[in-house]
Amino acid sequence: MAGKILVSTAYLPPVSYFSQIAHVEEVFVEREENYLKQTYRNRCYILSAHGPQSLSIPVFRGSQHKTAIRDISVDYSKRWQQVHLGAITSSYRASPFFEFYYEIIENIISQNHKFLLDLNLELTEAILKILNLKITLSYTSVFEPANNRDNDFRYTISPKLESSVKVKEYSQVFDTGQGFVPNLSIIDLIFNMGPESSYYL
Repeated sequence: MAGKILVSTAYLPPVSYFSQIAHVEEVFVEREENYLKQTYRNRCYILSAHGPQSLSIPVFRGSQHKTAIRDISVDYSKRWQQVHLGAITSSYRASPFFEFYYEIIENIISQNHKFLLDLNLELTEAILKILNLKITLSYTSVFEPANNRDNDFRYTISPKLESSVKVKEYSQVFDTGQGFVPNLSIIDLIFNMGPESSYYL
């Protein structure tokens, strides 16, 4: 384990996100970039009985066309917490390790964090603890444009792009008829595999 990498903030990030950060000592989370819609910054994907399901956090972007991610606040008028927790429960209550980890996730989501960045960080740190990964997370202080560096994953880990990270297959609750569904939220892995989850990263 060595080195540093740069990632975006992400809501219950995909398995590939943790596959990248699991093998380094220090992770820098981008806080100076402008907010990007339709990314993992405010959404995740879980596996429901009907296939992959997107869960998206509604946010306030302010009156300006471009808003720094550090200033993006969460919109609690949409009752999204109840929707997300209900969907997670429906999808994973039959999974082997749901009862061990759900309350941790529920407690964090149920808090009314003002900023998306704070909610995401608390969830990510909790999941790192579940995975028994001792990694330092730090925020960036200045924005550096993407330049295809090997250690920059801010824009390559995206629901719009096929993941270049090949994740080992593991048992999933629902058989969608299409076989293993890769690169879902990390909670799909931990609810299904529990303490063995880190071996799949």
